[in-house]
Amino acid sequence: MISHYPLPYPLNASQVFEQLRALGGAVILDSCQPHSRFGRYDLISAAPARSARLSSNGLEIRESASDWHVTDEDPFTLLQQWLNTLGPVHDPVPPFNGGLIGYFSYDLGRHLEHLPSHATADLSLPDLQLGLYLQAVIIDHETQTSRLVVHSDAAPEIVEQFLTLLGQPTSVSVKPAFHLRSSFNSNMTAMDYQQALEKIHAYIQAGDCYQINLAQRFSAAYEGDPWQAWCLLKAAAPTPFAAYIELDQDAVLSLSPERFLFCDPEGKAETRPIKGTRPRGDTPETDQQLATELLQSEKDRAENVMIVDLLRNDLSKVCQPGSVKVPELFQLESYPNVHHLVSSVTGQLEAHYSPLDLIRACFPGGSITGAPKIRAMEIIDELEPQRRSAYCGSIAYISACGQMDSSITIRTLVCHQQQIHCWAGGGIVADSQIPAEYAETFSKVNNLLNTLEATLELKN
Repeated sequence: MISHYPLPYPLNASQVFEQLRALGGAVILDSCQPHSRFGRYDLISAAPARSARLSSNGLEIRESASDWHVTDEDPFTLLQQWLNTLGPVHDPVPPFNGGLIGYFSYDLGRHLEHLPSHATADLSLPDLQLGLYLQAVIIDHETQTSRLVVHSDAAPEIVEQFLTLLGQPTSVSVKPAFHLRSSFNSNMTAMDYQQALEKIHAYIQAGDCYQINLAQRFSAAYEGDPWQAWCLLKAAAPTPFAAYIELDQDAVLSLSPERFLFCDPEGKAETRPIKGTRPRGDTPETDQQLATELLQSEKDRAENVMIVDLLRNDLSKVCQPGSVKVPELFQLESYPNVHHLVSSVTGQLEAHYSPLDLIRACFPGGSITGAPKIRAMEIIDELEPQRRSAYCGSIAYISACGQMDSSITIRTLVCHQQQIHCWAGGGIVADSQIPAEYAETFSKVNNLLNTLEATLELKN
């Protein structure tokens, strides 16, 4: 049912993407090896057999490269039906044996819960877009192997195109070079941010919530190929959940360090929330001091525990009673620009639930909403000027063999109508200090913004 075509190792994932990109619907999930020690696989594909998106028209589906048409089916039910047609697949070589790849936007939460609509919906990207991919290049950095994995339902002509393109040298891109046409500007001034935090503190004091994740959005005009922007960003900020998803006219560029949900073929689930951040230091001594400060911070540890408790509850909706555990609490993970405080929550899925059920039960991730989740989302909608779109949603693959991995789309940018948008946020609790929280948002994305603003200087 599954065919494996060996490929050379090492294999450059970005070059593979460029070879396959012309087939349409190209996606890459890149673990940024060897610069990121937390990832294992790179996954690259194109030419989905089917695609689904949830837009202002409703749920739309497309077969291969035909036109989109509207259906009245539930998105999760439809996607599960597509997966069911492929299997089950019992392949001893996970992670991906044909299945779904794509993104779930933060605003998909509006289709799962009744929420207000104060924030402006100024980006018209779909709230969900996934393709059914029946062939993919998998690079495994642990076993140091590469292969083209093909499901038996894949169209023979598409497989032949993959093999032909993979056997050719990478062609030089004819698309115009990426560059910014303006500097990044935020949708919130320092005063706006202060007033929003003051309102959050008032909600906390009134007992409405315990924690709110507040974000600001940075936007700039650009020209050229967004793929080139992602390549620049990946070099500046290698992370284990880097991803690039090409849409019809737009693109999602993600450099996320955070796992949302993982599920293996036996139903063992895990989520790894990030709560707690410090910038990296300029010297080894300062860097270690900042890391130690984060590990010992009562405020950050309390913030982390709040979200761990929320996620324990979310996993319990679909996991066996008594199986939900917290094997890791307050672990330090360090990236080029920040230190993070990370915990792990695990559980065993009930036999009648699928990875898609796990996503539905936990979406959106509690680490980027606050607690309690629904009230936090209501307050976010009140205080953030625009909706979040793909930011703080999830990018995922869900395989026919039952394995799933997904990210929280932080450190994620959206290219839409010649504007590029980048968000940064942080969890606000009762003892949050406004200047420190405001500065933290910049420390999270300054390396991304500065990398792209360098293209503005080069153009000028």
